Amino acid sequence: MVNNSRLVPLAHLWLRRAILGYSAIAVVTVVVLAILQATAPRFTSTDAWVHAAIVAVFALVLPLRLAGVRSGSRPALRAVGIISGVLVAVNAVEASIPGFVPVWMQVEMVVIALLMLASVGLVVAIALAENNGAREPIRSTAGDGVVH
Repeated sequence: MVNNSRLVPLAHLWLRRAILGYSAIAVVTVVVLAILQATAPRFTSTDAWVHAAIVAVFALVLPLRLAGVRSGSRPALRAVGIISGVLVAVNAVEASIPGFVPVWMQVEMVVIALLMLASVGLVVAIALAENNGAREPIRSTAGDGVVH
């Protein structure tokens, strides 16, 4: 039998690293875009700025939800998993659209998609480990008996 007492803190540590890595990439992306806009505008686009702005918003939201995960909040864990999953899909699709954004930003999108894919896997691992592997619905803390 696997000892979950050691795996859960390790999964939390790697989830934190993935989320903070994502946030760092988001900040660097905005900074690089600002520099390129001033020095070489041909390497930026409106689509790149819109993408960077959305990525930056999630870079603020995910660490806040991560704080809830660290305190044991199942809704926060669910939110991190959902946001991470959406970011995987959106970044993978956008990175595959030729000419949508500059090539350097397509690489950034692939890196983000991989980080968020790892995040999804870690969220699932944490949820299963903290639930002792039981495969039952996660119930809300609302106390109304309805599965949310």
